[in-house]
Amino acid sequence: MSKPSSTEQHFLCPLQELAQQQSRAFEIDGQALFIVREGERWFAYRNRCPHQGIKLDWDNEQFLDYDGELIQCATHGALFRLDTGHCVAGPCAGSKLEALKLLEQQGQLFVELN
Repeated sequence: MSKPSSTEQHFLCPLQELAQQQSRAFEIDGQALFIVREGERWFAYRNRCPHQGIKLDWDNEQFLDYDGELIQCATHGALFRLDTGHCVAGPCAGSKLEALKLLEQQGQLFVELN
């Protein structure tokens, strides 16, 4: 399968660096993004709340709620599902985070950016 020439893969981290129910922020070519791990699945999203376009993270790259089960916007408390990015509560309920394509190659995580 061929890729569009405008898509680039960027290395993020080894899989083992992200523990279960953990999140981590990245900035690549001026684009803020983050990844979260749920069990043996990893998800990547732009670090941008659909409500006001602001970054989601709390201090120290923290994106998850107290229980580690939902992504939570630090500013308005909106809650998003880890696996889909859909907002389930808060001022942007019904909208969703912009998902990014993650690739796993030989124990390393890569993200595709346009």
